[in-house]
Amino acid sequence: MKVSIIIPALNEEAMLPRLLDSVRIQDFDDYEVIVADAKSEDRTREIAAEYGCRVVEGGLPAAGRNAGAAAALGELLCFLDADVILPPGFIRNMYNEMEDRFIDLATCEIKPLSDYQLDRIIHKLINLAVILNLWIDPKAFGFCIFVTKRLFNRVGGFDETIYVAEDNNFVKRASAFRQLRFLNSVCVMVSVRRFEKEGRFAYVRKGIKLNLYRAFKGEIRDDGVVKYEFGAFDRVDREASSDVLDRIEGRLLKIEEHSRRFTHIADGRNIQKELRPHIDEYSHLISELDAYLDKQERKTLLRERWKNFFGRGKQKEGPA
Repeated sequence: MKVSIIIPALNEEAMLPRLLDSVRIQDFDDYEVIVADAKSEDRTREIAAEYGCRVVEGGLPAAGRNAGAAAALGELLCFLDADVILPPGFIRNMYNEMEDRFIDLATCEIKPLSDYQLDRIIHKLINLAVILNLWIDPKAFGFCIFVTKRLFNRVGGFDETIYVAEDNNFVKRASAFRQLRFLNSVCVMVSVRRFEKEGRFAYVRKGIKLNLYRAFKGEIRDDGVVKYEFGAFDRVDREASSDVLDRIEGRLLKIEEHSRRFTHIADGRNIQKELRPHIDEYSHLISELDAYLDKQERKTLLRERWKNFFGRGKQKEGPA
């Protein structure tokens, strides 16, 4: 067995079929799917069985991933969440690139399952942060981690005593043996339900807060820093948000909705003239960000960063 896909799940009857459908149409046959179920109260287990998945007892994500890995037969473990979708050719391209580049630990680009340009911009910024920190402070999301089983076992799997950010902790520990790499041939399409539950900017702010806490105080092992809820994405929770962030997000999304709604209205209509300056201003900002965060631009930025880094090192090596 070459690839084991491991999915921790809790009450995922709505999302899981979309992921399993995207797995079913892959052009790669040597794989298995393991669903680590955390005592779901809906049809998650039945759906997994209907798709031919192996079902094991799970728990919180760290425990579920460890349980799935313990049962896995594959030489390569692919950790996903139930709310992602794999593009065609994903498993084949992911496996081949890791083999060709002798990679033991990897992540890849994430793209939102959303029509909002705001969501695409936020995900591009997240991808950029992952790339720029590969050699400094490697991080990856639990729904997008690929690791050889030998490295997973050497590290000891995910730390189940960590309350949140156990995925980043795993990557950090694994990177001490084999460096985290960013795959060029694949991407994962991810739901924006986390954004809708907590608010887009509030979600980003929480991520920054988590990283700062971990950098200065260590791993988070209880709910004293942030509240984490596994599942229950049908309930909107704005506890971590703020009125200001919600207003900014709401205005940006409303501008996008207006832009799409009136795209085909004739220029002579008054409502188009009234909205056009606001739409143009927002579109201009989005275009600049898209250009800045283009794949080629990211590569150029990364090369320049390392060129400058090594350039400073050479200057320090000069005569005293």
